[in-house]
Amino acid sequence: MSHTAMPLAELQRQVAAVTMTPLTADEGMSEVTLDGRSTRAIAERIIAPNSLLSSFERLELYNRQYWFRVLSALAEDFNSLRTLLGSRVYDELAIAYLSAHPNRSFTLRNLGSKLPEWLAAHAEFAGRRHTLAVDVARIEWAFVEAFDNAAFKPLLATDALRFTAESRVKLQAHLRLLALNYPADSLVLDVQHRERGEASEGGHADEREALPPLKLTGLRAAPTWLAVHRVEYNVYFKRITREEYGILTSLAEGQQLADALEHGFKHSRIPAAKRAEHLRGWFQNWSELGWLCAAES
Repeated sequence: MSHTAMPLAELQRQVAAVTMTPLTADEGMSEVTLDGRSTRAIAERIIAPNSLLSSFERLELYNRQYWFRVLSALAEDFNSLRTLLGSRVYDELAIAYLSAHPNRSFTLRNLGSKLPEWLAAHAEFAGRRHTLAVDVARIEWAFVEAFDNAAFKPLLATDALRFTAESRVKLQAHLRLLALNYPADSLVLDVQHRERGEASEGGHADEREALPPLKLTGLRAAPTWLAVHRVEYNVYFKRITREEYGILTSLAEGQQLADALEHGFKHSRIPAAKRAEHLRGWFQNWSELGWLCAAES
């Protein structure tokens, strides 16, 4: 077959179209791209065969390595979700998600940025565990953001003494605040502890290994509020009260302190006489953890 010159941009588009086409069930290259074009015809136009491989087989190498790499990277970021759903369901979910949201960044860091939102709209992949699965995915993506988002100079505990009703306070960029339907942090923590135990014993978790769905015992739906944050180079999560969540999210939206407090204590069961005591403890704790920053940061 004769090969004619093709503009570089068009060549890149055609290679990308084939490379990002999901593999077949036996991990081979599909005969058609996602938009219905023949992958064999594209391969024969843009790549020459050699003495060992046909044009189709040569392009298939790139197609397979692309999917092995992105699936592996996604599984690293969402290992607890994979553990919850089991490898078969998770793999179907991951392929469907990456087909809808292929990587458009120069880095794999952003690969799962839309997964929690996408999963929330696709209950068919998790069945009765859908709500819990979305909570787990949100926690795991918060870990990614907390790990490498910016860190501003925090306020000192003494700075809080100068706050007024009109004060505005900025939150650390790496602080992620989550309102969950389940105490899913306990599930994520259990999975992490198990991984560390396997690693200390010389084991190695293979994301391609068959894994049955996690057996759930004692985990019941209950409103849970979580703060995910970074201390030096380690990511931690901490449960907070509904009132803390309301105050912190209001401050993050730029509201004045008085308005944030009003929002946080709306429908609160904490007696009015006890609220000042709680506030002192919360602000001291937030300051010690470095969550609060000057509004001009």
